[in-house]
Amino acid sequence: MSLVLVLGDQLNRGAGALARADRDRDLVVMAEVMDEATYVRHHPKKIILVLAAMRKFAEALRADGWRVAYTPLDDADNAGSIAGELLRRAEAEGTDRVLATQPGEWRLRQALADLPLKVTVCPDDRFLCPPEVFADWAEGRKVQRMEHFYRMMRKRSGYLMDGDDPACGQWNFDHDNRKPARDDLLRKPPRRHRPCAVTEAVIALVKDRFGGHFGATEPFWFATDRQGALECLRDFVAHHLPEFGTYQDAMLANDPFLHHALLAPYLNLGLLTPAEVCDAAQAAYEAGDVPINSAEGFIRQILGWREYVRGIYDLHGPGYAAQNALGHDRDLPGFYWDGQTDMACVKAVVEQTREHAYAHHIQRLMVTGNFALLAGIDPGQVHDWYLSVYADAYEWVEAPNTLGMSQFADGGTLGSKPYVSSGAYIDRMSDYCRGCAYKVKDKTGPDACPFNLLYWHFLDRHRARFDKNPRMAQMYRTWDRMDEGRRETVLKDARALLTRLTKGQRM
Repeated sequence: MSLVLVLGDQLNRGAGALARADRDRDLVVMAEVMDEATYVRHHPKKIILVLAAMRKFAEALRADGWRVAYTPLDDADNAGSIAGELLRRAEAEGTDRVLATQPGEWRLRQALADLPLKVTVCPDDRFLCPPEVFADWAEGRKVQRMEHFYRMMRKRSGYLMDGDDPACGQWNFDHDNRKPARDDLLRKPPRRHRPCAVTEAVIALVKDRFGGHFGATEPFWFATDRQGALECLRDFVAHHLPEFGTYQDAMLANDPFLHHALLAPYLNLGLLTPAEVCDAAQAAYEAGDVPINSAEGFIRQILGWREYVRGIYDLHGPGYAAQNALGHDRDLPGFYWDGQTDMACVKAVVEQTREHAYAHHIQRLMVTGNFALLAGIDPGQVHDWYLSVYADAYEWVEAPNTLGMSQFADGGTLGSKPYVSSGAYIDRMSDYCRGCAYKVKDKTGPDACPFNLLYWHFLDRHRARFDKNPRMAQMYRTWDRMDEGRRETVLKDARALLTRLTKGQRM
């Protein structure tokens, strides 16, 4: 008899340890433990989502004939950690055998390796690219770019392919997917679910135990079981996927969701699989219900980007999250937690993050991430913030996105250039600047948009690293064409702004 460990982000019966276990003999072990709830101060909505989904998954297993040993968070005998719970159950059951799906995060992989038990680790085969396939693809490559990986995965999977060629003759349709959006009172909101009795009990528990964490507990409307997650997938494909591509980079102050999928929390828990999500998008495209730019843009995020960052995380090992290639060391400003800033874009994203445990990829990359990179914030603190505040955040997916894509802390492993911009980009892609205390058109002076000042300061202080980067040559040519006096004023104003930031003064 083996203990079959099911972690809170492995809620899938068709993969990993559960797919290889013996239902008539083995015991499923699931536990809500403080170690997992507090290794960072997770958003209450994320904790609610995970615990409610775990409880309902355990009940579904029992209904299907499995024996399940489930430890609630408030159980008096709770050992407080996954390792402790396995040791407790092993002693009670008189076994030293554990069957586990490989955890997504290095810290949990190490915890299993350190157990004085016979642990058999099964591959997490929910993903579309096995680790060995990614390693084979990456071997010998000087750079491991997502675009090259994505094309390989398109060919390997057959999604949006016409024989050996991409559908409609193009690998991506980015040029069609960068349009700003307008307020639309008729735009359908994402599918919302009313909490059931199980979820209500978890909400009460989380309010009591984690009420001091950043984020609101209610209203809570995430799906917490597979049926609900499938409803969200169907709703997205029917109502939002057709316009997803066109407006995927747009931002609106009063519409945090636009046409985004909000499926990542369910994918990362295991309630949905990437294959069925891509299958749904492919089917909608083939039926003529979704244009190629939206189908391709969405499938690229799942088949390409999500699989790619998982491969990068696995390939580069546990040291990946500790990198700081640019030597940034400024503390994370308090307004990332309290929203007390006059920068309208940052305030809007922080406030919606507090309310929903959600912000879409451009808000994360080009608002909060962009500011942190421009201001030289310690990437480890940025990493902890993103891991804390989003319902879909697990280190395997969050660390490459934050440390690689957003903060360039990996020195270019993941991206060929830092994703920095002045306020002009935010103004073009959003309506944030209309109500901002700063003036996006001002390049210097007390009313100048902080993104404008910090953009040039960033380029100037990191010139030795980026001067020869062909993707940044135009930026440096523009900087060099400026009058010397103007350059000095920009840098002086930027230094003054950074001084205020360091002192904790309102920005």
